[in-house]
Amino acid sequence: MSTITSIVPTARGGSTEKIVTAREAVRLIRTGNTVAIGGFGAIGMPEELTDELAALYRASDQEAAAFGKPRDLTLVFGGSPGDAEQRGAQQFAQPGFVKRIIGGHWAYVPALYQLVLANQAEGYNLPLGVITQLYRDIAAGKPGHVSRVGLGTFVDPRFGGGKLNAMTSEDLVELMTIGGKEYLFYKTFPIDVALIRATTADPSGNLTMEREALTSDTLSVAMAAHNSGGLVIAQVERIAELGSLNPRQVKVPGALVDCVVVVSRPELHQQAGATLYNPAFSSEMRVPLTSIEPMPMSARKIIARRAAMELRPNSIVNLGIGMPEGVAVVAAEEKVSDLMTLTAEAGIIGGVPAGGLNFGAAVNAQAVIDMPYQFDFYDGGGLDVTFLGLAQADKEGNLNVSRFGPKLAGAGGFINISQNAKKAVFCGTFTAGGLDVAVVDGKLLIERDGKEKKFVAAVEERTFSGAYAAEIGKDVLYITERCVFRLTREGLELIEVAPGIDIKRDILDRMDFAPIVRQPHLMDPRIFRHEPIGLREEMLQVPFEQRFSYDDERNILFLNFSEFRMKTRELVDRGNATIRGIVEPLGHKVYAVVNYDGFELDPEVEDAYLDSAQELTEKYFHGVTRFTTSAFMRAKLGEQLGKRGVAPHIYESEEDAKAAVRDTLSRAAPGNDGS
Repeated sequence: MSTITSIVPTARGGSTEKIVTAREAVRLIRTGNTVAIGGFGAIGMPEELTDELAALYRASDQEAAAFGKPRDLTLVFGGSPGDAEQRGAQQFAQPGFVKRIIGGHWAYVPALYQLVLANQAEGYNLPLGVITQLYRDIAAGKPGHVSRVGLGTFVDPRFGGGKLNAMTSEDLVELMTIGGKEYLFYKTFPIDVALIRATTADPSGNLTMEREALTSDTLSVAMAAHNSGGLVIAQVERIAELGSLNPRQVKVPGALVDCVVVVSRPELHQQAGATLYNPAFSSEMRVPLTSIEPMPMSARKIIARRAAMELRPNSIVNLGIGMPEGVAVVAAEEKVSDLMTLTAEAGIIGGVPAGGLNFGAAVNAQAVIDMPYQFDFYDGGGLDVTFLGLAQADKEGNLNVSRFGPKLAGAGGFINISQNAKKAVFCGTFTAGGLDVAVVDGKLLIERDGKEKKFVAAVEERTFSGAYAAEIGKDVLYITERCVFRLTREGLELIEVAPGIDIKRDILDRMDFAPIVRQPHLMDPRIFRHEPIGLREEMLQVPFEQRFSYDDERNILFLNFSEFRMKTRELVDRGNATIRGIVEPLGHKVYAVVNYDGFELDPEVEDAYLDSAQELTEKYFHGVTRFTTSAFMRAKLGEQLGKRGVAPHIYESEEDAKAAVRDTLSRAAPGNDGS
């Protein structure tokens, strides 16, 4: 940009020199600018730039007269760029400095929320995924971002539009209808300045991120500012020789970058919130995972154990911060972590996600992708299950985890994740504030109940809409140490109770509303024992004959080949014999549903197995519905079955397969006697 040439020398090795001091860079920011800060919390936070910008606002009148003092800024961020104390954007909480704040997660910038609470700045809380995707839409010159994310929550214009105080009047979110369905339209706006971070820059401004824990939204923020005609300022650790960077490792091309600032002190370029630098977080090395100490028996462990029972092999999982982190500990104790893929919204796929102030990072990850693409995957239903916190719930199943009186945590990725995962499991204690429990002889004793109720008449803010979830048929559980609820179209239903718990005294009398109570059963007694539950054996070691079950009422034969390896001809013949033994005595054909999740078919027996599938279909089945989450297996089996004249369509989930069977049966009725 032309404003830089007066500060920065040019023409070194034929390229424009962009390296400046932090103070020189932030002096280019003008009153009224919209400033976007990249990163995910402290991960990727350009702390020297935020420090210098805050210091410039506090600077002497002499410096302000010479260079101008930026005021009335609009601040935009996805993950709160601070530490809840003094770091990062916390320092921007100065009267007159910021006039508007648009944020996704606010927990680490409470001082900024105090400005909003005092009506000293406008404030918006939008879903983290929406903000990261908005950057791409801004870069693409689009008028806005269209999504179903947020319907029925506090970002829906019918419930506040994400506005945080009375002085916030402009509507950034609109309700619209497309093809008969409701959507939210999030308006784009120009970005004047992007403050981003990387590891290495060359004199042309090409950026690599080899020591960063995440790539987060860095490229998207830079593109949004550049294409808005704005300024991109990058903080880095070091400068490389021109032309020495591997183009495939460049995450932000120099054409987008205007200024490069080399950090002056390592602590201003901290890798994660509680870690200065860990090469395992940046995937520079893999580390042996030492055995994780099992959690002591507690309310936290009870909740985590019950939640872990919802894990399935070959699934893709998201774990939220706080109570849900215990699910990972239980999974490690039960030795089932390798059976699924854990993810975090910041872009981590696989490995072991970090917790606490390091949340967002991971060790031994399989992949690290840009955060906007992670949310594309989440929003499109890529998650099989998510485990998230439970802070406040009401009769309709609405949940609040974002705002409590003068405290604002913000939605973060909660809305995107909870709304779009195939199953949502909310984990939290039944009450808060001093809860103390014990387990004696396999029974739960409430020694001191919490002072605060979590199941209230109406949540303070809707971070999760029970009505919307029920409308789309989402599977939702609310797991506490003493009971489990399931979301129904009529509201919350009590479905499980811990042994030793009195339903009226310990549950109903501690709620502000009456849930649906039909026939709740006891929670699994293994949860309340000190030894491991045995989840791995339960998930994998299903006796062969138990993989075949017949439903006489619906005339359906279920074949469960989940996590099963068909490796010998003997197993093929054994399966055929089991099916014949079930169907032939019936005297009529049946419908079949086959679960191929995690199924392995050895090449040596592939033809024998598929030939037998053809023979069984013709002889014993009205029709066969198959499903697996593996796209490869769907394609492979579908192609081979098609060659044998067998219906090749294979569904992606059990729900889709069963729906297809129900549709077939309904079309066959009435008069369908199975003959």
